[in-house]
Amino acid sequence: MPGILLGDIFPNFEAETTFGTINLHDFLGDRWGIIFSHPRDYTPVCTTELGRAAKLSEEFKKRGVKMIGLSVDSAEDHNGWIQDIIAYNGEEPGYTWPYPIIADPNRHLASALGMLDPEMKDKEGMPVTARCVFIIGPDKKLKLSILYPATTGRNFDEILRVIDSLQLTATKRVATPADWKPGDHVMVPPNISEEEANDLFPAGVCTRQLPSGKNYLRYTPQP
Repeated sequence: MPGILLGDIFPNFEAETTFGTINLHDFLGDRWGIIFSHPRDYTPVCTTELGRAAKLSEEFKKRGVKMIGLSVDSAEDHNGWIQDIIAYNGEEPGYTWPYPIIADPNRHLASALGMLDPEMKDKEGMPVTARCVFIIGPDKKLKLSILYPATTGRNFDEILRVIDSLQLTATKRVATPADWKPGDHVMVPPNISEEEANDLFPAGVCTRQLPSGKNYLRYTPQP
């Protein structure tokens, strides 16, 4: 399981979660998925991250993405911590938590998936989980992985932007430039000839002229 590469089938596993026992591939079904890990329960940065993910859960749902968190504590601890996160988010009484959190108290799954941060240790001297992000496609293949140190919280708006790009480019022969947002122009990949580009993109292709004279900066409206 260590060393999962882009395009690899993401390893299947069974795990205890706050929603009961899940089988990853069964849980995902034919949907996209995101797994995001956290160093420990009842810690400050993790609380802000899980809270933000919960606030954005409808945005993930709109994109057909199933969410799963992971932390190296028990499901019982997770359920207690969730109450703190709900309070941090300022939710009303009766709020339903939107996604499961995997319990990994022995760090078996975190170790197998390469999630541990050897530089950051808990009070017992054990390495804690880094802030990993794995995005899995409907074909169960790894589409993206990002690894943050325990000291740096993630930007979940950026993760949604990346998912938008992944889902667009999974079905359209385009690429998205730096800071792209849905609705912006996209780029024509270098492996598409001018003739093919004209057929593929009837809205037109704009080529930016550069000192090299090479016509590789080609833009087209998002299909």
